[in-house]
Amino acid sequence: MEIRHLKLIKAIAEEGSLTKAIDKLHLTQSALSYQLKEAEQHIGTKLFSRVNKKMVLTKAGEKLFETAKEILDKLAETEQQIKKSVFGEFGEIKISTECFSSYHWLPSVMKQFQLLYPNVDLKIVAEATHYPLQKLLNGILDVAITSDPVKNDKLKYIELFQDEMVVIVPSHHAWVEKKFVLPKDFVNEHLLIHSLPLETVTVHQFFLAPAKVTPKKITPIPLTEASIEMVKADMGIMVMAKWAAQPYLRHNALRAVKIGKAGLKRKHYVAMMAHKTYPPYFTQFVEFLQHEINLQFDV
Repeated sequence: MEIRHLKLIKAIAEEGSLTKAIDKLHLTQSALSYQLKEAEQHIGTKLFSRVNKKMVLTKAGEKLFETAKEILDKLAETEQQIKKSVFGEFGEIKISTECFSSYHWLPSVMKQFQLLYPNVDLKIVAEATHYPLQKLLNGILDVAITSDPVKNDKLKYIELFQDEMVVIVPSHHAWVEKKFVLPKDFVNEHLLIHSLPLETVTVHQFFLAPAKVTPKKITPIPLTEASIEMVKADMGIMVMAKWAAQPYLRHNALRAVKIGKAGLKRKHYVAMMAHKTYPPYFTQFVEFLQHEINLQFDV
């Protein structure tokens, strides 16, 4: 008796007919009939009787069906254990970030992680962007990436990396000659931001708001490339991470200007629930983020 025979007996017994078992086993009716005949010849008796067009287990069939379930369940469990030992943990990580610039590096790092841990399903929850900590506390996320670690006893933070924000201006802008800009320099500028609310915009939160400075005009534009083109056309300025700006600065039409004498630095953290027991692959994921971000990107 082979495993395929046990699968056949189980499928027919559960479905009640060869026709329905076809869909479960993805074999032709003639192949199933042949396999059933093989099994009955091997065991030396009928395994099913036809009752009103339904295939019903005989006494011998019932005994073999119970054995088939035990063997197949044990086989499936063993296969899972072997896969787990070879490929690592199985599971899911739901993740989001407060900053859209993180989506420059996050998908690439996630792809690398999934090559090593193919059984851990990584899901970006885009609708949680801007409010990842609230979504984490509400149980919608497993992991949140933030540069604004709000103090909360229910949360713990693990530092990922630090980067610097710069202002992107057209090459003929007056700020090009400056070593750095101050909050008051923004008063007469049109600032292009990715999206509202303003409280989530780094340059506002950590540079302009503390100095009580508001730019002349603020426009949210969700597409980075669109903002870049507007800056090239001298229709505004924008702030972005220095490492993320590098590809755009290859064009002579744009320049990056330092924000503040010491530079506007921000640290990125992974936020997790402080008192929750996470499976081991979460720790592996965070360590992977820390290693790969610094390895792949000049942050």
